[in-house]
Amino acid sequence: MKRKNISVVFVATLLAFSSVVKAQTVKSPDGNVVLSFSLKEGGMPTYEMNYKNKSVIKPSRLGLEPARDKHASKGLNETDLMERFIEMGYKLSSFDETWKPVWGETSTIRNHYNELEVDLNQPNSKRNIVIRFRVYNDGMGLRYEFPQQNALNYFIVKREHTQFAMVGDHTAFWLSGDYDTQEYETQISKLSEIRGKMKAAITDNPSQTQFSPTGVQTSLQMKTANGLYINIHEAALVNYPTMHLNLDDKNMVFKSWLTSDAVGNKAYVQTPFCTPWRTVIVSDDARQMLASNLILNLNEPCKLTDTSWIHPIKYCGVWWEMIASGKPWSYTFELPSVHLGITNYTKVKPNGLHPANTENVKRYIDFAAKNGLQEVLVEGWNVGWEDWFGHWKESVFDFVTPYPDFDIKYLNEYAHFRGVKLMIHHETSGSTTNYERHLEEAYKLMRMPVFRYS
Repeated sequence: MKRKNISVVFVATLLAFSSVVKAQTVKSPDGNVVLSFSLKEGGMPTYEMNYKNKSVIKPSRLGLEPARDKHASKGLNETDLMERFIEMGYKLSSFDETWKPVWGETSTIRNHYNELEVDLNQPNSKRNIVIRFRVYNDGMGLRYEFPQQNALNYFIVKREHTQFAMVGDHTAFWLSGDYDTQEYETQISKLSEIRGKMKAAITDNPSQTQFSPTGVQTSLQMKTANGLYINIHEAALVNYPTMHLNLDDKNMVFKSWLTSDAVGNKAYVQTPFCTPWRTVIVSDDARQMLASNLILNLNEPCKLTDTSWIHPIKYCGVWWEMIASGKPWSYTFELPSVHLGITNYTKVKPNGLHPANTENVKRYIDFAAKNGLQEVLVEGWNVGWEDWFGHWKESVFDFVTPYPDFDIKYLNEYAHFRGVKLMIHHETSGSTTNYERHLEEAYKLMRMPVFRYS
């Protein structure tokens, strides 16, 4: 890692929250992205963002709403972290380094940004928070930081109120907001049309939980009428729920919408703590949206000391026959339900369509060997697919028992002979307790020579 320069400027302030505070501004290294922060009337944290003198994010509020809970630092007397702040100080700094990813599109990545740290105090609650902005040539990231303090040691996030106020009725490339799945087709429409198109955008899936008629998932890609491309997403998502976006389609303002747990809470925080980064990537060149490394730069550095086992591969897979050609994962159509260790597959009639069979997988192995592919992915090889989804069922798969038409020992040996590895798929179907119960035996099977698991 090569670090080129670091410079820091500190400016101390103490400003009353009863009036609007003069904005602090930080620009990207090339000067094209300009971000401003200020406390609006009532001590409300607010930011806005421009790109090449064009507005990207109009003034948008920041803050979080802790839940009233007896286990939090303030218990049932909990107050919000959205207003009544005063600014204690701010710091401007610059950072420039080049680092090497474990793998990726490029061998090195430049991490070059200017940073604004704003230190806030809420006198009535005696709490301090930090809002940190990092501004790159292709956008910005912001996050909330909570130093450890007596008045803010443990708290539960009820809602996060980060806003992204759009300048106009942009064209959006969106997926329906859903806590459980991303398996939807991308919709293309104006922001104002999302509400009217939402019902048709929700295709049937056994695991679905929508939250709003204008809720969409991140990352959200948009194109403006004046030629800008905007992407809203997040980075460094650790010990915090995924962020979706809920659109106020009267005012064209997105607000962060966090995935909740079973009782409606969003996050359980013990300070010191930092939220994930909320990111906005912007460019007037669509190619730069794909080339951006902003999210990679905002993610935490790799903590693994040994990364030698991580490497890219090329593979083909039987899975595509099921997805693209409509062939079944299941071995038979005769079983209304499966009981692991009890159901006898030798007593049922094969459906004759099951693609994860010995002869078909052997054909894939030959294809991989001929075309220089390292591995063959096999999904649907193990018993249990007849009733694997759409039911309240815990014991779904055992991850070791193949279907009668899948000779795992022979295929493993044949793949080894051809210089190819089998990539054996594990489908948890969301039943993590069942997977953990069978994990040790499943890994023993995977220790066979040249095996991989997915």
